[in-house]
Amino acid sequence: MAASNFVDYVKIFCRSGNGGKGASHFRHEKYIEFGGPDGGDGGRGAHIILRGNSQYWTLIHLKYRKHIHAEDGEAGGGAKCSGRNGQDIVLDVPPGTVARDAETGEKICEITRDGEEAILVRGGRGGLGNWHFRTATNQAPRYAQPGEPCQEGWFILELKILADVGLVGFPNAGKSTLLSVVSAAKPKIANYAFTTLEPNLGIVEYRDGKSFVMADIPGIIEGAHEGRGLGMRFLRHIERNSVLLFMIAADSADIAKEYRILLNELKQYNPELLDKERMLAITKSDMLDEELKEEIAREISDSRLIDIPWLFISSVTGYNIDVLKDRLFRMIAG
Repeated sequence: MAASNFVDYVKIFCRSGNGGKGASHFRHEKYIEFGGPDGGDGGRGAHIILRGNSQYWTLIHLKYRKHIHAEDGEAGGGAKCSGRNGQDIVLDVPPGTVARDAETGEKICEITRDGEEAILVRGGRGGLGNWHFRTATNQAPRYAQPGEPCQEGWFILELKILADVGLVGFPNAGKSTLLSVVSAAKPKIANYAFTTLEPNLGIVEYRDGKSFVMADIPGIIEGAHEGRGLGMRFLRHIERNSVLLFMIAADSADIAKEYRILLNELKQYNPELLDKERMLAITKSDMLDEELKEEIAREISDSRLIDIPWLFISSVTGYNIDVLKDRLFRMIAG
């Protein structure tokens, strides 16, 4: 997916259809002088519906579709004929899309599966025709209900990427390199911070035809939960990952401290993220000799801050990459 084509946030104005009015009508037939009421019901105004579509990975198709107006229901007719319902508008979105009211921030619905549907804006109900209102004392009611008015407003659609494994780390920790090695994804890779400006997804082929999805999340920095760096824009994608793989470069001055900072950013953003399965990969380990590896292992053991499984890896040489895939798959499978 091209970098410029990834859109995970759109704001759209939606207006559903008005309900059609019920008819006030009486039977007109030859030789029947006083035909009773036979006004039909008005049609329902069209809904605006969100539908999950796994063929979509982004919200770019809605980026320039800012105003969406649905069709009104038709008025009822004589002979108890109901008006036609407005034709619903269905907006296909990627699974993982959350819809919120733009003014209040209240969550309206959430699409998590392919084919799942939810009404974003409900159309007005059609009014009842006058034949509904006949009584023993009022055989010729002239009253029919008007249709219910439409609903309208601004809505925010946010995409939270669905993936089995999310890569969490500071900029330039080797996340994109790992994804490019274990999958067919081709993220931008360079030796400077914030190379990755949008999440990248890759399908990691495992043994016996099995696979899992890995997401490269743009780098976190200290204070990200307050909006620093790329801020909270991409932290929400981590909410959708089953397993979090923390990645810290072997040349880090203090691996335990970096892990604590990353963990704290996730906690400040959403404490529930700490309930996910976690693992730590010490990247760029091809730069280390056995003596340095033993020293780092000792520091990690002594720090008592890192209480999760960890291992050394090198995406360049392939060191421990198969071991990493084995461990991640077992964590995903539970």
